[in-house]
Amino acid sequence: MNRTLYKKFILAYVIFGIAGFVFLSTVGSRVIEQYLIESCSSSLTREARSIASRQASLYYKEERTLQSLYNTLSALSSFHDAQIWLISPDGEILLNTEEPLDTETYKTIQGFDPVELGSNYYSTGDFFGQFDTEMLTVMVPVTSNYSINGYVAIHRPLTDLYHERESLLLRVDLMFLVIFLLSFGILALFAFTVYRPLQKIIQGADEYAEGNLTYQIQVDSQDELGYLARTLNYMSGELNKIGEYQKKFVANVSHDFRSPLTSIKGYVEAIADGTIPPEMQDRYLNIVLFETERLNKLTQSLLTLNDIDSKGNMLEITKFDINAVIKNTAAAFEGICTSRKITISLVIPSQTLYVSADMGKIQQVLYNLIDNAIKFSNNDSTITVETTEKYRKVFVSVKDTGIGIPKESLSKIWERFYKIDASRGKDRKGTGLGLSIVKEIINAHNQNINVISTEGVGTEFIFTLDKAE
Repeated sequence: MNRTLYKKFILAYVIFGIAGFVFLSTVGSRVIEQYLIESCSSSLTREARSIASRQASLYYKEERTLQSLYNTLSALSSFHDAQIWLISPDGEILLNTEEPLDTETYKTIQGFDPVELGSNYYSTGDFFGQFDTEMLTVMVPVTSNYSINGYVAIHRPLTDLYHERESLLLRVDLMFLVIFLLSFGILALFAFTVYRPLQKIIQGADEYAEGNLTYQIQVDSQDELGYLARTLNYMSGELNKIGEYQKKFVANVSHDFRSPLTSIKGYVEAIADGTIPPEMQDRYLNIVLFETERLNKLTQSLLTLNDIDSKGNMLEITKFDINAVIKNTAAAFEGICTSRKITISLVIPSQTLYVSADMGKIQQVLYNLIDNAIKFSNNDSTITVETTEKYRKVFVSVKDTGIGIPKESLSKIWERFYKIDASRGKDRKGTGLGLSIVKEIINAHNQNINVISTEGVGTEFIFTLDKAE
């Protein structure tokens, strides 16, 4: 797989830097230039208005001489690094601070028309051909009694503003470069907090794809990537458990099918080749029948578990009398109980007790629990089935006084095909699936089942059901 996420991120980062620099060099340059022109023109316009209203107006009122005005404006032009002109309405340059004052001959501006400068308070260009370079010009009329006596014009070379623009742009570029270099820390942060954990997760995914479900992704951060890593670790652990369970399941199924099939095959071959004499064939045919019933029961149990697994919680919930179901289920064991002198005692406080559940499935739970109790009870003993009601729940208990379950086996009895050692020799018909079926059915009802057992004393299974309204 071509892993280019980090390269793409670096490429995008470099492109961003180049694009930002180009943007500052073009658009930024224009913005700075426009700002400087407007700022300078605004300042010069204020100065021109001040000159027009205070200095030049005194000249037109003949209250001061042109020489005096020239001296004052020359000082101001040096301060502003600009040229200050006094222009007559006809376009005669009466005063130019860049040239010596000549009161006898005046230079005339050809084609002088203030209207051509537009409505803006400033203009840029050669000012009617008077300059060889572009100038920033502001021009303010000198008025008296609502008539224009002349104009005050201030000119400043645009090259000065261009130098200021380049200086400011250089500072901005340097600042951008410093910020861009410092922002490489973001790239390093991305590498340590995102890219490296992501690489570990990808490596873990590759390990899982190759079948190594024991691999643990070492990402311990408390963020989304850490959560993803922990989730994948949990998933791989569960998949590994499922894989181990499947291996164990296949081994157990193979064992439980192979034993009776081997027995059936051996006896049938012995009968077929005459090894077993005719007078003894009935006995061995009964053994074959016994093993066949055992295979049938195992197959039926597997189908039941598969049905529960595939349908999940698809139960046919109805309202029924649990006491009646207990009585009918207990009656089905009358024959075996009579032969072994086992008594089933029903402790039922009320005549009827209605619950909300799948009646067929709950009947199967009761059948499996009572069947187990009979298998592991001694002759001449009592099995107690009791119902109690508490907190809108119905508790059903199946208790025997048999051999009990070893403490170390209590947590394993719900596993499929699990049999404690004592049961393997005593109950050859057992499949090890009965309690697994019970557990699955109770879980499907969102109920609980518990077991209390003491070895040599007895065992009690207690499960809950919802009481019907």
